[in-house]
Amino acid sequence: MFLLRRPDDQAIAKFIALERDLPFSYGEVGATRTDATPKGYVADLYRVKLGEGEVAFRRAVDALWGWRQFGIGWTSLHPSSAGIEVGSTVAVLARHLGFWSLNSARIVYTLDEDESLRRFGFAYGTLPGHSEKGEELFSVEWNRTDDAVHYAVFAFSRPSHPLAWPGYPFARMLQRRFRRDSTRAMVEAVAGADSL
Repeated sequence: MFLLRRPDDQAIAKFIALERDLPFSYGEVGATRTDATPKGYVADLYRVKLGEGEVAFRRAVDALWGWRQFGIGWTSLHPSSAGIEVGSTVAVLARHLGFWSLNSARIVYTLDEDESLRRFGFAYGTLPGHSEKGEELFSVEWNRTDDAVHYAVFAFSRPSHPLAWPGYPFARMLQRRFRRDSTRAMVEAVAGADSL
């Protein structure tokens, strides 16, 4: 949904309520669990080192729980208190080039793995009120072999309507910008904990 003015909290809550029980807008629900990109989609993977050790991993998990990857100045997540649990429906509000967009998504699955690679995260998928179709996985991982902690974003997407293809280059630019700014926000969230 594209808007000329920022919607107020009541309008955002109404949008989420309307989307909450709708089906996902794509058929490949859960496909971010694999490395394969579904046919007809464009895939992106961004990954950044956040630090080392258990303390950095716990800070990164806390940042994901708090949706800090959306605290980048030009996006906000609604409701900000949404739980990281399967079925949570959220809206992402973004400001760009003098207008606003409001997009809906629902958490598809969560990760909480504790093997040689400790992983935490979640994936959400687009709903009919989203300008794209696809899924996005946000995860943090701690490799106990080298002690490194990483944040990763893996997504596959395509325009939700054939008429949206002319605007797709702009959408791709926004996707790259979000993933870049998101990784920066996570780096700052983990490093910023040292100053508390």
